[in-house]
Amino acid sequence: MRRKMIAGLAGLTLLAGLVGLGAMQVIGTAGVGIAADAQKSVTGNLEDSFCYTVVGAHGAGHAQCALKCAQKGIPVGLVEKGTEKMYILLPPKNEQAMPDDVLKNMEKEVTVTGKSYSKGGIEFLTVESVK
Repeated sequence: MRRKMIAGLAGLTLLAGLVGLGAMQVIGTAGVGIAADAQKSVTGNLEDSFCYTVVGAHGAGHAQCALKCAQKGIPVGLVEKGTEKMYILLPPKNEQAMPDDVLKNMEKEVTVTGKSYSKGGIEFLTVESVK
């Protein structure tokens, strides 16, 4: 009887340890998706995300519309040259407007440098410089 109790306690201890390790792994990897990568530079075209995604409008003939959309708060996307991967651009800090260097270059090819983030399958890039 005593042997069965010791074996049962050992099994419970092992189970508790495995549950604890699983919880540590979940907690440890939960923050990975929101951690910023090091500085990253991405070259591509600045697009208003609505017209580019929903209507397919882009290019020099769409520049004024793209500027108006960006000024009204439509998220600006940077479509990476060669991969067509879109980064949603974010201002460098919370409660700041999108930098003017972004707005004046809508529908043009630029290189944006900033911190990249990935959350919920969406790629984000803060705008620290535009060239």
